[in-house]
Parts: sequence; C-alpha cells; structure tokens
Amino acid sequence: MHSNSPAATGRDGRQRTPRLMFWGALTGMVLIALNLRGPIVAPAPILGILQDQLGMSVQTSGLLTALPIACFGVVSFLALPLLRRGGPDQAIALCLAGILFGTLLRSSGGTGLALAGTVVIGASIAVGNVLVPVIIRRDFAPARVPLVTGVYTAAMNIGSMITLILTAPLAEAVGWRTAMVVWSALALAAALAWLSLVGWRVFLLGTQKEDPPGGTGSTGEAGGPAGTEPDAPPQDTQRSAWRTPQAWVMLIAFSGQAFSFYAVSTWLPTMLTDLLGLDTAGAGAGSSLFQGPAIVGALAVPLLSRRLRIRTLLWLTCAAWAALPAGLLLAPAAWPVWVTLGGVAQGAGITVLLLILVRMGGSGRQAGQLSAMVQGGGYLVAATGPVVLGTLHSASGSWILPLAVVGISIAALFFAGSAAAKVSDGARRPA
Repeated sequence: MHSNSPAATGRDGRQRTPRLMFWGALTGMVLIALNLRGPIVAPAPILGILQDQLGMSVQTSGLLTALPIACFGVVSFLALPLLRRGGPDQAIALCLAGILFGTLLRSSGGTGLALAGTVVIGASIAVGNVLVPVIIRRDFAPARVPLVTGVYTAAMNIGSMITLILTAPLAEAVGWRTAMVVWSALALAAALAWLSLVGWRVFLLGTQKEDPPGGTGSTGEAGGPAGTEPDAPPQDTQRSAWRTPQAWVMLIAFSGQAFSFYAVSTWLPTMLTDLLGLDTAGAGAGSSLFQGPAIVGALAVPLLSRRLRIRTLLWLTCAAWAALPAGLLLAPAAWPVWVTLGGVAQGAGITVLLLILVRMGGSGRQAGQLSAMVQGGGYLVAATGPVVLGTLHSASGSWILPLAVVGISIAALFFAGSAAAKVSDGARRPA
C-alpha cells in the first residue's frame, strides 16, 4: 500500500484523501484478519461427521485442528524469505492465495487431502501472522496503530466465531464439503481487496522497497512519502532480532499468552465437566464465554491506550487472566465470571503484545525478523500447552496442577510483558 505522496491518485484520476486511504487500508486489514483463524476452527464443529464420512480415527481428526498450530511455530520463520524476496505486499497476497487453495484442497477428497489442505492453510496463516504487524507498522501512522491492531485482533475472533457458529448448520443443509468450501469466499474477497489496494503486479513481481524505521504512515496520515528516510542505517549494520534482548523478552511474553490460550481453549470444557458436573452441551456453551468476550478485550485496548500506558494495560490484562485459574480453583461456583474475565483477557493480551511488537524494531526487515522470532517461537511453545495440561491431569488426577501451570504461564506474560511494555512506552512517539 505504498504511495508516492501523502494523497495518492487513483486510476480514475481523482486524488484519494488520507482519510479515504485509511479506511481502505483498514478494510483490507479486517478482511485479512477474518481469514487468519476461521479456517483453522472450521472442522471443529463437524469432527464427528468427518470421522464418519472419511473413516478418520479420533486421533487423526484431532490433527485437523492441531496441525495449524504446529505450522504457526515452524513456518513463521519461513516467512522471512518471502519478505526478502518479494516484500510484505506480495507475501500477504500469497498467504491469501494459500488459504484459498488449502480450503478447497481440504474439502476435495479423503483423509490425505484433508490433512494436506490443513497443512497448506496453517502454513499460509503463519505467513499472515508474521507479516500483518509489519504492514500495520509500515502503513499506519503511530496514532492509528492501537486502533488498527485492536480491530485486526477483534476481526480474527469474529472470523472464528462466525465459522464455529455456522459450519455445523451449513453441513446439515448442504453437506460438509460445501460447508467447508463456503469459507473460501472470505479468502477470495480478501485477496481481491488486497490486490486492488496494492496493485495486481505485486502478486507476480513483489515490492523490493525497504521500509523506513518506525513506519511512515503511508496512508497519508503522518510522515513523508513512503520509503523516504535518509537517516536510516544500512541494512547490514542493523542487529539481528536474535541478538536483541528485547526480542527474547517479547518471545517469553508471547509464549506465556499463547500457551495459556491454547491450553485453556483445549481443556476448558473438560474442566467445567469435572469441576462443576456440567454435561457436554453445558460445558461447550460455557466455553463460548471464553471465546466471545475476546472481541471486547481486543477493542478495549485501543480505546484505553489513549489514557493508559501499555504497561498498565498489560497489568490489567494479566489480572483478568489470572482470575480464571485462581477462580476455578478457589470459587468454582462463580465460573461464568472467571471464564468471561479470561475471555476478555486473552483478547486483550494478544492485542497488547501485537501493539508492542508493532512499535518495536527498526527497518521493515528487522520488524519482520522480530515478528517471525516472537510468533514462531511463541507458537512452538503454545503447541505444547494442551499436551502438558493433559499429561499433568492424567498424572495427578485433578486440575490443581494443570491450573497452577497456567498461572505460571500468565506470570511469565506479566514479568516479560512488563519489561517489553516499558521499552514500548519509552519509545512511544507523540501523534
């Protein structure tokens, strides 16, 4: 979404005002975000149907939701060659094309193609996870970054909720294959919108221009023309993210957030059944209180960031997060309160961390390295969460030790996130 002047000229010869460019860019971010979680959870409501019609075992069907998380950890590091080769605009276009292709592949045959399509989807989303923060940092003025980050995170949760709610009814009405393919329309819409924003040539040729440190706000809101920063240091003199202490601190914080989220998401229905005697339907409905309020948390961060420091927002987030394991252990009867607080916290937590991530880094390439390191390493740790909690529960016969581990993970988010947020607050530039 580069522009050569603060007010770019469209194909019709009319100038696009900065405001119009902002809303177009924000719409592009929302459409991308709708595709970065929904395709992963689409099989979850119909796993029983998939087992029956494809002859899958329980373990194999579980891979349909577990494989993408593993891809997040592994493939995140492979996003950097795409960034260097064709630039973030081309990489996002390829990400959306991969989601579209993977969604079609997953529904086109038997178990093998379903798993292959799942891997393609997970790998493509991993690229989007890494590069969207880079693009937000590049294309939006610093004053807009909290809003855009919050809307982006909320849109990911909205995509998940829509997919979870509608996939099963669609499968009953038109069959599971069509129900799964329907969601490819979101990827197609996002791809068309993105290519209209950045230009169709980007898909084939890429953009090699290096982005200036700190972002230019190429939607015309702040800074000079995109790509103009004469004082930017040469790329070969800039430190690798792996050698930066702040990057390691962010990796620990992101790992704490992601580990807690995926561990709780996996085992919360079982916890509610074991601790409170809820039936399967009740536990499933109860766990929705952990997913839905995430939208509130994601949107609250940009609103509160106008008045509060990022560190303060992180502390509030961790307090709400900690209420979930502590409340389930000490006052399980009030579980709707604890689960709702945890839901708000997990939406706010990822938004706060992405906001810190966007504000850190130097050049566009450094920002990509930082994003790949933090998210790749964090998701590798997160993939162990469901296994660790399940193993501890089986070994101990209770949920005390597993919930204590969740508490430790939240503590890691608190301490490491506080250190990273302190740097972010210090580096924050006035609008």
